[in-house]
Amino acid sequence: MRAVLQRVTRADVVVDGEVVGAIGDDTGELPGILALVGVTHDDGPAAAATIARKIADLRIMRGERSVAELAAAGEGGEVLVVSQFTLYGDARKGRRPTWVAAAPGEVAEPLVAAVVDELRSRGLTVATGVFGADMAVSLVNDGPVTLVLDV
Repeated sequence: MRAVLQRVTRADVVVDGEVVGAIGDDTGELPGILALVGVTHDDGPAAAATIARKIADLRIMRGERSVAELAAAGEGGEVLVVSQFTLYGDARKGRRPTWVAAAPGEVAEPLVAAVVDELRSRGLTVATGVFGADMAVSLVNDGPVTLVLDV
């Protein structure tokens, strides 16, 4: 499982002209994380639990705090999870990427949902995109801070 984490002051995802998930605000006082999550063929529930734990507990917020700590203190700490199969794209050869390392939807969708469920079980407010939809994601990267996680 792979995730690209971006520390944000706000982020949203739009499907068919409608905001389906959003975190933060325009003041920048409620920081959070945008997590783009990709699944590969051999991922399972253990990978989903591990990546959720990392998302919640990584000390990448200002003051070396985690989103879990911010949420517990009422200072933001929301997470926007967006499924993104293209994280497993391979463009090393030619000009056309291959997607063979990305798990099919019937494998990936429940694992992305498991990440969301695990984050929520940790007390985090989690917004999501729509699995498999054509999504427009907007964000204000704070820092900027961007990390790639592979588990």
